[in-house]
Amino acid sequence: MNRGQKILIGFLGLLMLVFGLVVVMRVWVMPPASATVAAAKIPKGEYDPAVWGKAYPLQYASYEKNKEMKASPTGYGGSLNVQKWDMQPELKANFAGMPFSKDYREDRGHPYALQDQKESARVTPATVGSCIACKTPYVEKLYAEQGWGFTKTPLLQLIDESKHPVSCANCHDNETMALKVTQPAFVEAMQRKGIDVTKASRQDMRTYACAQCHSEYYFEPGTNRVVFPWDNGLTAEAMYSLYSTKPNGFEKDWVHGTSKAPMLKAQHPDYEEWSTGVHGQSGVSCADCHMPYMRSDGQKYTSHHMTSPLQAIQSSCLTCHKQDEAWALNQVKTIQDSVFAMQHSAGQNIARAHETIAKAAAQPGANEADLAAARELVRQAQWYWDYVAAANSMGFHSPVQAQRNLGQALDLSYKAIEKANQAAGRGGF
Repeated sequence: MNRGQKILIGFLGLLMLVFGLVVVMRVWVMPPASATVAAAKIPKGEYDPAVWGKAYPLQYASYEKNKEMKASPTGYGGSLNVQKWDMQPELKANFAGMPFSKDYREDRGHPYALQDQKESARVTPATVGSCIACKTPYVEKLYAEQGWGFTKTPLLQLIDESKHPVSCANCHDNETMALKVTQPAFVEAMQRKGIDVTKASRQDMRTYACAQCHSEYYFEPGTNRVVFPWDNGLTAEAMYSLYSTKPNGFEKDWVHGTSKAPMLKAQHPDYEEWSTGVHGQSGVSCADCHMPYMRSDGQKYTSHHMTSPLQAIQSSCLTCHKQDEAWALNQVKTIQDSVFAMQHSAGQNIARAHETIAKAAAQPGANEADLAAARELVRQAQWYWDYVAAANSMGFHSPVQAQRNLGQALDLSYKAIEKANQAAGRGGF
């Protein structure tokens, strides 16, 4: 045996010794990473998360963190109960004539789902019960007993009867703890797409459990049934094309108080936005980022602190991305700063379009056909803008699509202004 072979054997022996020590340390010193707890059976119809928490204390303790209110690390979103128009004054102008011009606060955590609705200036004794579908696990019982008939009950009454906000029973089977969907509108929308959510993979369910509420919808006229407008696809264009056909008789959410245009209000299309982004296209679920795996005394569990991944970058982002926390935060902030700048510009120009249309309509002899065209253009412009503005990621879920939608919104708003000026027979106001 020559000298080189002896050195190689000695090196391999040392390597095996080190590897053996690591294994010993892992087995005898470090707690096992795979430690889990057996599934506990929760009584059917038990919607109090504190009861579930007795069996799953780690998950419940993390769920309770949703009660914390704090600003987002990037300055966008967060869970402080502030009015969105503090940053975007154009919101009041763009939602003139409908409740969002009275109250448009930042969303807080799931434990506040019922309280925030009850205290919102948008909710009155006449508000229909449709919105309860995404505010409490109690919807499961309501739908089982009444079908969509529960939407006829006033929302404030249903809030008082529900008692518990969004929590464990919205997403978990009480006996097996398997993920489930309780929002009937989501189930129906997926059925129309040929998807049976009861047969979905666990990874898909880690998105569906969130998507059942973080999605765009409308209320069917006459019944108030909640409907997800996905029949033509999930993009802003696809949904607008569906709305243009007046699905189920639905034409508009309200008539704008200034321009008198028939308008659409986007409702947090987070799932739709995610589906066109790099994470969605790569099979990364909502829970992978917003509910990362954690460890406590060797036990692995899913965090139920459903918040920005930037609040737990090590567990959320850096399990896949191998850079550091500063890099991850900068990537998100750069995207959100860019999207917000475009969103703010588009929103301001849409507000200007509403005002220009109103001024044109007040002119004697204004061309009605041109006014109608201007109103259709501003309706489209605001839809593309609101698709981004109403979502919760400030464009991060799908930066390319967000900028594309906002570019369309800006272009359409300029065209609306031009058409309104044409209606008035003037070069511009």
